[in-house]
Amino acid sequence: MFTITLSIIVLTSLISVTAFNNPKIMDDLIFWPPAISMRHQYYRFFTCALVHADILHLAFNMITLYFFGKVMEAYYMGVLGLPHFWYFILYAGAVVVANIPTYLKRKDDYSYRSLGASGGVCAVLFSFILLRPWTIIQVFVVPVPAIIYAFLFLGYSIYMSKKGGDNVNHDAHLWGALFGVIFTIALRPSVVSTFINELSHPRF
Repeated sequence: MFTITLSIIVLTSLISVTAFNNPKIMDDLIFWPPAISMRHQYYRFFTCALVHADILHLAFNMITLYFFGKVMEAYYMGVLGLPHFWYFILYAGAVVVANIPTYLKRKDDYSYRSLGASGGVCAVLFSFILLRPWTIIQVFVVPVPAIIYAFLFLGYSIYMSKKGGDNVNHDAHLWGALFGVIFTIALRPSVVSTFINELSHPRF
């Protein structure tokens, strides 16, 4: 079955790999705030998720999306009983929203560029953690409970966002994650009680 998750992975991989050897495609799609503020190229809020810095960047995002996306897509359609497009809105909405804070900070910075699907991937991952907080996640082959990973990830993202200097858009990671949690709760508020109940019954 060709799901939305697989469709996103295939499309993103094809465009990213093509852009590796085609600077024009990369320049046309990458998140460049002045192009939005001066040229009104609003499509860049989303198209930046279709290009990546290198094959490792692409692989990390797409593998993460594959494992957690297929679970969340099934949850949205099965448990919530929602049409396919709601899951796509989770992903695409997160990509756009995750880039807004960066745009507001960097709209006049002609040297700034950002790319990658991390905002959308973080939304899917954190919506999964909201439902299954004690699931073990392999972090660089180290098994970590999902809820512990979530706190470490958010703390690291906040710290590095303030520190800067590593050419990673940590704001997009942070806001993408928050969007995933808030969006899922908005669709089904009862997941909050489910989350609290799960937290009260640790499983490793």
